Amino acid sequence: MNKQQAKQRINKLGKIIRRHRYLYHVLDKQEISDEALDSLKKELFDLEQKFPEFVTSDSPTQRIGGKPLDKFEKVKHPYPMLSFNDAFSQEDIQDWLKRISKLLSAEEIKKIDFYCELKIDGLAIELIYDNNNFKIGATRGDGKIGENVTQNLKTIDAIPLNLPEARPRVATRGRTSGQLVVRGEVFIPKKVFKKFKKEYANPRNLAAGSLRQLDSRITASRQLDSYIYDIINPEIDTHEEKHEVLKKLGFKTNPHNKHCRDLSEVFKFYKHIYKIRDKIPYEIDGVVVIVNPNKLFDKLGVVGKAPRGAIAYKFPAMQKTTIIRTIEVQIGRTGALTPVAHLKPVEVGGAVVSRATLHNEDEIRRLDVKIGDTVVIERAGDVIPDIIKVLPELRTGKEREFKMPKHCPICGGSVVKPEGEVVSRCLNKNCFAQRKEFFNHFVSKQAFDIEGVGSSVIDQLIGKGLIFDPTDLFKLDTRILTSLERFGEKSAHNFVKAVAGKKEITLPRFIYALSIRNVGEETSQDLANHFHSLEKIKRAKLSELENIHDIGPVVANSIYSWFQESRNLDYLKKLEKVGVKISNFQFPISNKELKNKTFVLTGSLDSMTRDEAKQKIRNLGGNISGSVSKETDYVVAGLSSGSKYDKAKKKGIKILNEKQFISLISAR
Repeated sequence: MNKQQAKQRINKLGKIIRRHRYLYHVLDKQEISDEALDSLKKELFDLEQKFPEFVTSDSPTQRIGGKPLDKFEKVKHPYPMLSFNDAFSQEDIQDWLKRISKLLSAEEIKKIDFYCELKIDGLAIELIYDNNNFKIGATRGDGKIGENVTQNLKTIDAIPLNLPEARPRVATRGRTSGQLVVRGEVFIPKKVFKKFKKEYANPRNLAAGSLRQLDSRITASRQLDSYIYDIINPEIDTHEEKHEVLKKLGFKTNPHNKHCRDLSEVFKFYKHIYKIRDKIPYEIDGVVVIVNPNKLFDKLGVVGKAPRGAIAYKFPAMQKTTIIRTIEVQIGRTGALTPVAHLKPVEVGGAVVSRATLHNEDEIRRLDVKIGDTVVIERAGDVIPDIIKVLPELRTGKEREFKMPKHCPICGGSVVKPEGEVVSRCLNKNCFAQRKEFFNHFVSKQAFDIEGVGSSVIDQLIGKGLIFDPTDLFKLDTRILTSLERFGEKSAHNFVKAVAGKKEITLPRFIYALSIRNVGEETSQDLANHFHSLEKIKRAKLSELENIHDIGPVVANSIYSWFQESRNLDYLKKLEKVGVKISNFQFPISNKELKNKTFVLTGSLDSMTRDEAKQKIRNLGGNISGSVSKETDYVVAGLSSGSKYDKAKKKGIKILNEKQFISLISAR
């Protein structure tokens, strides 16, 4: 990016961020997620670090929040209320420490330790006490002037109206006129938020809306809570000591906060909090890392809107913004053309993402996606990310429209979009891409689960004309394989052994491996549960298939048509001839808690893989779904849960953590 491009991007980012900050801080409205806005702010911050000549006084990195609402009396803060810059990785935190270390002497660097606080999804407040009595309470506002919400803050039980007469000595040093200024966070507990989730986008919006009520009785009914995390007193030595003083004065402080001697302890604390965040009774989105010695903190000063001596270490975002570099088409095993966006790499949910699916032509039109657009992407668990929103405000005029090709980009075959379908397909059954994906599907973990047979090996075998359909895999010997590139005697032997060891397979896996259009894992399981044998499925009438639970007319027709084609029946005979055997069908174990219940899995589990969890559910008579709907009974939420978790919360569906899930599947 040259200077002119950087300047243009910085100006556009500033404009869009200011708009969304105004919506968020002043109007309590949201058009994009906090995570997506954080991503835009981080991009702006990084660009301004690289091109400091383009930093303006009104840049979002130089401002703190929105202007105060007109309906409240204005309060000038005795000292500016600052906010924090964000970090999203260990590297970001290490870079932050390197930056601030340049401003300190070698002796001062040795004295650095840290105090970590939970970053609560709430509203920052300032409380002023005069001669031990609560006098004024204000919101952050623009950092210099806030809104007087004293009467509303008095309704919160966690905020003391009077301080003890016998004040701790350390808290009175350096004070004048008996005035005490403290700062903290007002938030809404998760259990209270559940009652209002249809009206408010997130707990922060509800907390803000509750505190900005002209009728304090409404505020009182919202059951707000508060933690205090700072006291304005220059004579207290460390931030940790400030918390001790606050506790002695009767303020509620967060019991999770922790002193950390170095960054290794900071990272350990961060991982611990991330792991238990679902058990914490209020929403958090990260950890605030603060330089503990107050003299060093003050010496580091302020840059823009943020103190240099503190940073918000955010949890891995499941949504981020990035740029579409190009859009290419992938050909699936059934000939389906899927447009895939190649992205400027970005870390989402702890993984670097460079691709996102666009599904089909209709989805591209719905989103109005163009090559070169800045987009919001979302990643849930280990699923390839989706593009969920385009930010047209950041367009430069150089963006290009994408058009679905009329001919297959791999084989040149005709591409058609069947009537009533949203997917375009390559009609050439011998298309190399289709055959390759067909083989990849056959050997995948959910099908025959043959290790060591990857895409590059399949490419070679198809290219050399050694395999035409999967039955040929079982006919390969070491002599043929050793003639191929990168195949030695040992690797050839291991390949043959791996393939031979997978000749016996369960009925659901076998059905899935056949690559019948519209038939995935769950439909394969449904067919196995209903018919118990391949022969009965082959003889099934269309009407019988349509009457199976969760199998509609389109899927039923795909299954029926597949078994009517002579070449497919010949393929089944060939599989039998090479020794493939379907093992005896295992009836699901009766479990009344799980029988016919529908589960949705999101995030990753510690004790088992997602496939293992699915199989346990099926073995106990439960069903698996890939999306949350009114039919969903349970959502199992592991680490890095995504939009399915949020959707389940919104719909009031029961959410199980890993411990609860294991307890449920272990019950008899």
